[in-house]
Amino acid sequence: MQEEFVYALVLSGERAGARLNSDEARLWDPADGLLWLHLQYRHQKAKAWITHAGLSKVDGDALLAQDTRPRVVGSKQGLLLSLRGVNLNPGADPQDMVAVRIYADSSRIISTCGRELQSVKDVAELIMSGQGPRSSGEFILAVCERLTDRKVEFIDKLEDRLAELEEKVVTNDVQGLRTDIAELRRQTVAVRRYLAPQREAYSRMLSEVTVLFNDNDRLKFREVNDKLIRTIEDLDAIRDRANVTQEELLSQQSEQVNKRLYVLALISAIFLPLGFLTGLLGVNIGGIPGAEQPWAFAIFCSMLLVLVGLLMWLFYRHKWL
Repeated sequence: MQEEFVYALVLSGERAGARLNSDEARLWDPADGLLWLHLQYRHQKAKAWITHAGLSKVDGDALLAQDTRPRVVGSKQGLLLSLRGVNLNPGADPQDMVAVRIYADSSRIISTCGRELQSVKDVAELIMSGQGPRSSGEFILAVCERLTDRKVEFIDKLEDRLAELEEKVVTNDVQGLRTDIAELRRQTVAVRRYLAPQREAYSRMLSEVTVLFNDNDRLKFREVNDKLIRTIEDLDAIRDRANVTQEELLSQQSEQVNKRLYVLALISAIFLPLGFLTGLLGVNIGGIPGAEQPWAFAIFCSMLLVLVGLLMWLFYRHKWL
């Protein structure tokens, strides 16, 4: 990356929608309109720019922090947000959520990411097309709305996947099913780890008294917050259904094992007396009855068959079969 700014866009004023280069961004004046700067926080020039951007140490450190948890910190000047979005980059796991940090006041917005985030890219494209947000409150609302929509899409895919797994359990198609259910549960745990604090961050943002949001922004943001709450409830339902599906799978497998052991136990019960008799009469000593008679073997086999029949009748009578 040649420049420290991934996006340097003007949101309002005569140049609304214009993309600035590094020099123009450094010479920007609040009178020129609301400015949004999006940076790759690992970039050395980006770190240097944030350090000398006139932000407080708390705000600067938050924009450069590597490990973040969704939160909102309000101040008289504006808001500091740390949010998480679904990772839609090629080859990445969606549950490996991407962090976006935003500092916003009435005259400028500074955001940072470590990886590309589709929601931020969508907002940038809207701004460059002239249809994007024109204020800091609208910008925050647009980002949060798209972050939430991506989560809803991901949760819907998890729900569809769970429905397929439940169908496989019903049809007894259990090949590789335990691994698939375990993976689904891992994804739900990983996503919920950030959704719960993000819900708290949204709720706090609604309660913060700040000039960045007007009444219309708050009303729309309340809808976004309600959508996130429903998403978390759906995720909890998926987790519970996955637990039930896994328990049902384990129950089926345990039942199959018990059936096999039961059959083996019946076979053992049938052949135990037969083995005793054949072993007793197979000892190589004198006095074995019928040793000199040619019909003795036929009689002995008939006795064994009668014994097997008797055992089968007893099993049936006691409802063991």
